[in-house]
Amino acid sequence: MPLGVDKMTRSVVIEMVRVTEAAAMASAKHQGRGDKIAVDAAAVEAMRDVLNSMDICGTVVIGEGEKDEAPMLYEGEVVGSKKGREYGPKLDIAVDPVDGTTIVAEGTENAISVIALSENGQFLKAPDAWYMQKLAMGPKFDVSKFSLDMSTAQMIQEAAQQKGTKPENIVVCVLKRPRHDVLISEIRAAGARIKLIGDGDVAGAIATCFETSGVDLLMGQGGSPEGVIAAAALKCLGGHILGRLHFNDEASKQKAVAEGLENPEKVYTTDEMAGGEVIFAATGVTNGTMLKGIHSAPGGKITHSVVMRSKTGTVRWIEAFHKDK
Repeated sequence: MPLGVDKMTRSVVIEMVRVTEAAAMASAKHQGRGDKIAVDAAAVEAMRDVLNSMDICGTVVIGEGEKDEAPMLYEGEVVGSKKGREYGPKLDIAVDPVDGTTIVAEGTENAISVIALSENGQFLKAPDAWYMQKLAMGPKFDVSKFSLDMSTAQMIQEAAQQKGTKPENIVVCVLKRPRHDVLISEIRAAGARIKLIGDGDVAGAIATCFETSGVDLLMGQGGSPEGVIAAAALKCLGGHILGRLHFNDEASKQKAVAEGLENPEKVYTTDEMAGGEVIFAATGVTNGTMLKGIHSAPGGKITHSVVMRSKTGTVRWIEAFHKDK
């Protein structure tokens, strides 16, 4: 049964929020305790449990965790109830149980739990390519005027021109990593401002679609799984992302080619990373620009989530109370 069957799709859209809510609440129990592995483990277990209660036949095609020696929903894992695996819609699943495990471990801001769904074969697969060069932007920009081969200054100038402002009014979100020292210097030399984030570039990419975030662009290298998940969200919001896979060494690149990657240097667009109809859901773990984090209330916990569907362009914001068990 294809994802586009309306009755099933409406059910799946709401059910996806249950998945991210469970992962967010489980990981939040470890907030501020300094153990990012425990954060990820709790989120993975909770996410897997809910997925296995759903009447779907889902295959994890984008997982998270192996590169950090953390637990994971592994690539190729099939999830869903017994009934779902036999009769349910066949869906591809991209997950990041916690985008920002270090954020949660340190008790800082902008950690979210995310999941994205697509029809079979619509998510970009990136074997052995853990990182991706990314340029993300909101719907106000014409992405066709940008290229990853442009200099940093040219990207800033193009963004300023399209926005009808000066480079000094362009804000670029960048992961705070030593590998980005040169990029950060280039952005500042071009006159733009920077919003540094310690982790969580899915949330950083999504922020480009919301005027209230103050972020215009996301630039730099981040995880390729997170790039695909961000593409799913940006597609629902009308935003854009360009991505080029980055391999740690020549052996990894050649292995990817042997496994079917035709052009390791290819620049992927939003639709090439997340094709067809997609559904995206996220729940805040810690307070952030887009979502509030998990909060205690008398007798339970309050979650703040968003779920999006590319087919309709619907974006639902959901605040829920969960009674303590």
